[in-house]
Amino acid sequence: MKKRGKGIACMFYPIASTAKASPGGVFLKVNHDGTATVIVGAVDWGQGSTTIFQQIVAEGLGIEPGAVRVIPGNTDIAPFDHGAGASRTTYVLGKAVEKAVAQAKQLLQEAAADMLGLAGSHTLVFEDGVIKLKGFPKKSVSLAQAAFHSERVNGVPVIAAASSTPVVTGLDEETGQGMPFETWVFATQIAEVEVDTCTGEVEVLKITAVHDCGKMLNPVFVEGQVQGGIVMGQGYALMEELMLDPETAQVLNDSFVDYHIPTAVDVPREMVIEVIEEKDANGPYGAKGIGEPTQLPTAPAIINAIYDAVGVKIYDLPATPEKILKALGKLPGD
Repeated sequence: MKKRGKGIACMFYPIASTAKASPGGVFLKVNHDGTATVIVGAVDWGQGSTTIFQQIVAEGLGIEPGAVRVIPGNTDIAPFDHGAGASRTTYVLGKAVEKAVAQAKQLLQEAAADMLGLAGSHTLVFEDGVIKLKGFPKKSVSLAQAAFHSERVNGVPVIAAASSTPVVTGLDEETGQGMPFETWVFATQIAEVEVDTCTGEVEVLKITAVHDCGKMLNPVFVEGQVQGGIVMGQGYALMEELMLDPETAQVLNDSFVDYHIPTAVDVPREMVIEVIEEKDANGPYGAKGIGEPTQLPTAPAIINAIYDAVGVKIYDLPATPEKILKALGKLPGD
């Protein structure tokens, strides 16, 4: 017999390191051809940070993302970065990039104002590779011209260096109180499962995920991060189990032949993803983070759904068919 159930789980998760500095720095240069070069210590190992940095620079300078070259992870030339962890890269390094862009824009605006014979630069806007007087689009110079003028006429190359770190406090040794993080993200996920009471097998039919990540800088990336997190959480809930030799502590299932992870045939039939965009005042354009938190509610939501379906709660993950059948009294216990 197959029975269906639903389960819900909520989570909150901090961004960046606990109660200590989590700095990241960036170098930015605007070139004579109107392109920009960004050097960061952050490593992009699939989360898409390189593209996010391109977007931030492109948005600020009014150029296409393809005109921005990002050089990531070269520790010989890049400023220090605390590391790609704690879902901090967009929040911390993205803010540093935003600050560097603001510095570069100031130099470019001053050069453009000089070229246009303006008394000040506060009414100049950046759009489509051009710096123009607001309300008078014909009164303009190209970004490339302004970069050249700043360097060769004003004697100021358009280069910038900036860094960012969350503002936190330590934790009181006696009370444990303090402000260990500057910002948090939140989420709720609902799992719908089908449990075979004869075999103990669980099929995840649907996951509905609602996440707060601040302002989405790239909605496609956010959706992909949530989808990936759901599948990782599903593996944690139902499949992934490290087997150790009780005497030697040697890993017994040290290959993907024996250590099972979800594949394309295992993922939920349906994933519904929604995002609540509550801007964070300290993040770049209001962004926070989305990486690690995506998988946290999935496993408890699935376990609660199993309980709703067949009335047994599994406390020792993963919830394998054998454990479910034992909980149902259909197999002898240990």
